[in-house]
Amino acid sequence: MLQPGQAAPEFSLADADMETFDIASLRGKRHVVLFFYPKDGTPYCTQEAIDFSDHEADFIKQHCEVIGISRDDCIKHAEFRDKHGLSVRLLSDDDGKVGHKYGVYHYREHDGHKKLTVVRSTFVIDKFGKVRHTFYDVSPKGHAAEIFQLVKELEKSCKSVKIPS
Repeated sequence: MLQPGQAAPEFSLADADMETFDIASLRGKRHVVLFFYPKDGTPYCTQEAIDFSDHEADFIKQHCEVIGISRDDCIKHAEFRDKHGLSVRLLSDDDGKVGHKYGVYHYREHDGHKKLTVVRSTFVIDKFGKVRHTFYDVSPKGHAAEIFQLVKELEKSCKSVKIPS
Protein backbone atom coordinates (compact mmCIF):
# COMPACT_ATOMS: atom_id res chain seq x y z
CA MET A 1 0.00 0.00 0.00
CA LEU A 2 1.19 3.49 -0.82
CA GLN A 3 1.66 5.98 1.98
CA PRO A 4 1.57 9.78 1.95
CA GLY A 5 5.00 11.18 1.14
CA GLN A 6 5.93 8.42 -1.31
CA ALA A 7 6.47 9.10 -4.99
CA ALA A 8 3.41 8.19 -7.05
CA PRO A 9 4.13 5.28 -9.38
CA GLU A 10 4.29 6.40 -12.99
CA PHE A 11 2.23 4.74 -15.68
CA SER A 12 0.76 5.03 -19.16
CA LEU A 13 -2.70 3.63 -19.89
CA ALA A 14 -5.30 3.89 -22.64
CA ASP A 15 -8.38 6.01 -21.99
CA ALA A 16 -11.99 5.61 -23.15
CA ASP A 17 -11.06 7.06 -26.54
CA MET A 18 -8.14 4.60 -26.86
CA GLU A 19 -5.64 7.46 -26.51
CA THR A 20 -2.58 6.79 -24.37
CA PHE A 21 -2.40 8.88 -21.23
CA ASP A 22 0.88 9.23 -19.33
CA ILE A 23 0.63 10.55 -15.78
CA ALA A 24 4.10 12.09 -16.16
CA SER A 25 2.56 14.57 -18.64
CA LEU A 26 0.95 16.36 -15.67
CA ARG A 27 4.16 16.63 -13.62
CA GLY A 28 4.82 20.22 -12.64
CA LYS A 29 1.48 21.34 -14.11
CA ARG A 30 -1.43 19.77 -12.24
CA HIS A 31 -2.32 17.87 -9.11
CA VAL A 32 -3.98 14.50 -9.74
CA VAL A 33 -6.83 12.66 -8.09
CA LEU A 34 -6.70 8.98 -9.03
CA PHE A 35 -9.69 6.90 -8.08
CA PHE A 36 -9.64 3.15 -8.59
CA TYR A 37 -13.03 1.49 -8.82
CA PRO A 38 -14.22 -2.08 -9.43
CA LYS A 39 -16.39 -1.95 -12.53
CA ASP A 40 -18.20 0.36 -14.94
CA GLY A 41 -21.94 0.53 -14.48
CA THR A 42 -22.29 -0.83 -10.95
CA PRO A 43 -24.30 1.41 -8.60
CA TYR A 44 -21.47 2.61 -6.32
CA CYS A 45 -19.00 2.98 -9.18
CA THR A 46 -21.53 5.00 -11.14
CA GLN A 47 -22.26 7.23 -8.14
CA GLU A 48 -18.56 7.85 -7.55
CA ALA A 49 -17.80 8.65 -11.22
CA ILE A 50 -20.82 10.98 -11.48
CA ASP A 51 -19.85 12.80 -8.27
CA PHE A 52 -16.30 13.38 -9.49
CA SER A 53 -17.62 14.51 -12.90
CA ASP A 54 -20.10 16.89 -11.25
CA HIS A 55 -17.20 18.52 -9.38
CA GLU A 56 -14.72 18.43 -12.25
CA ALA A 57 -14.88 22.19 -12.98
CA ASP A 58 -14.07 22.87 -9.31
CA PHE A 59 -11.08 20.52 -9.46
CA ILE A 60 -9.84 22.19 -12.65
CA LYS A 61 -9.95 25.59 -10.91
CA GLN A 62 -7.61 24.08 -8.31
CA HIS A 63 -5.18 22.91 -11.04
CA CYS A 64 -6.18 19.30 -10.58
CA GLU A 65 -7.12 16.51 -12.98
CA VAL A 66 -9.43 13.70 -11.87
CA ILE A 67 -8.81 10.26 -13.34
CA GLY A 68 -10.75 7.03 -12.81
CA ILE A 69 -9.11 3.64 -13.31
CA SER A 70 -10.63 0.17 -13.52
CA ARG A 71 -9.87 -3.10 -15.27
CA ASP A 72 -12.68 -2.55 -17.79
CA ASP A 73 -11.59 -2.12 -21.40
CA CYS A 74 -11.67 1.14 -23.35
CA ILE A 75 -14.94 0.31 -25.12
CA LYS A 76 -16.76 -0.33 -21.82
CA HIS A 77 -15.31 2.91 -20.46
CA ALA A 78 -16.62 4.84 -23.49
CA GLU A 79 -20.09 3.30 -23.12
CA PHE A 80 -20.10 4.04 -19.37
CA ARG A 81 -18.92 7.62 -19.94
CA ASP A 82 -21.47 8.29 -22.68
CA LYS A 83 -24.40 6.67 -20.87
CA HIS A 84 -23.87 8.73 -17.70
CA GLY A 85 -22.43 11.93 -19.22
CA LEU A 86 -19.15 11.52 -17.37
CA SER A 87 -16.45 14.11 -17.96
CA VAL A 88 -13.57 12.65 -15.97
CA ARG A 89 -10.94 10.67 -17.84
CA LEU A 90 -11.38 6.89 -17.49
CA LEU A 91 -8.33 4.65 -17.95
CA SER A 92 -8.17 0.93 -18.62
CA ASP A 93 -5.85 -1.10 -16.40
CA ASP A 94 -6.90 -4.37 -18.02
CA ASP A 95 -3.89 -6.36 -16.81
CA GLY A 96 -3.94 -4.86 -13.30
CA LYS A 97 -0.29 -3.75 -13.34
CA VAL A 98 -1.00 -0.14 -12.35
CA GLY A 99 -3.42 -1.16 -9.61
CA HIS A 100 -0.77 -3.45 -8.16
CA LYS A 101 1.71 -0.53 -8.08
CA TYR A 102 -0.86 1.45 -6.08
CA GLY A 103 -1.76 -1.51 -3.86
CA VAL A 104 -5.44 -1.61 -4.79
CA TYR A 105 -5.74 -5.04 -6.41
CA HIS A 106 -5.77 -8.21 -4.37
CA TYR A 107 -6.30 -11.85 -5.17
CA ARG A 108 -9.21 -13.44 -3.33
CA GLU A 109 -10.28 -17.05 -3.30
CA HIS A 110 -13.72 -17.55 -4.86
CA ASP A 111 -15.13 -21.02 -5.59
CA GLY A 112 -11.65 -22.54 -5.50
CA HIS A 113 -10.20 -20.00 -7.94
CA LYS A 114 -8.11 -16.94 -7.30
CA LYS A 115 -9.79 -13.81 -8.61
CA LEU A 116 -8.28 -10.33 -8.89
CA THR A 117 -10.46 -7.83 -7.02
CA VAL A 118 -10.15 -4.11 -6.38
CA VAL A 119 -10.33 -2.20 -3.14
CA ARG A 120 -12.06 1.08 -4.04
CA SER A 121 -9.27 3.60 -3.44
CA THR A 122 -8.37 7.23 -4.06
CA PHE A 123 -5.00 8.99 -4.18
CA VAL A 124 -4.31 12.71 -4.12
CA ILE A 125 -0.99 13.40 -5.85
CA ASP A 126 0.62 16.83 -5.92
CA LYS A 127 2.07 18.57 -8.98
CA PHE A 128 5.49 17.19 -8.16
CA GLY A 129 4.40 13.54 -8.19
CA LYS A 130 4.26 13.00 -4.44
CA VAL A 131 1.33 11.13 -2.89
CA ARG A 132 -0.29 13.49 -0.39
CA HIS A 133 -3.37 11.48 0.66
CA THR A 134 -4.38 7.83 0.37
CA PHE A 135 -7.83 6.36 0.90
CA TYR A 136 -8.45 2.61 0.76
CA ASP A 137 -11.87 0.94 1.01
CA VAL A 138 -13.69 4.14 0.09
CA SER A 139 -17.40 4.73 0.51
CA PRO A 140 -18.54 6.77 -2.53
CA LYS A 141 -21.17 8.89 -0.78
CA GLY A 142 -19.72 12.38 -0.26
CA HIS A 143 -16.24 11.19 -1.21
CA ALA A 144 -15.73 13.59 -4.15
CA ALA A 145 -16.58 16.58 -1.96
CA GLU A 146 -14.17 15.36 0.74
CA ILE A 147 -11.39 14.93 -1.81
CA PHE A 148 -12.12 18.37 -3.28
CA GLN A 149 -11.53 20.00 0.11
CA LEU A 150 -8.15 18.26 0.37
CA VAL A 151 -7.20 19.41 -3.14
CA LYS A 152 -8.25 22.95 -2.29
CA GLU A 153 -5.96 22.91 0.78
CA LEU A 154 -3.17 21.38 -1.30
CA GLU A 155 -3.40 24.08 -3.97
CA LYS A 156 -3.47 26.78 -1.29
CA SER A 157 -0.31 25.37 0.33
CA CYS A 158 1.44 25.15 -3.06
CA LYS A 159 0.68 28.80 -3.78
CA SER A 160 2.18 29.84 -0.45
CA VAL A 161 5.50 28.07 -1.15
CA LYS A 162 8.07 30.52 -2.49
CA ILE A 163 10.39 29.06 -5.07
CA PRO A 164 13.85 30.67 -4.96
CA SER A 165 14.92 32.35 -8.20
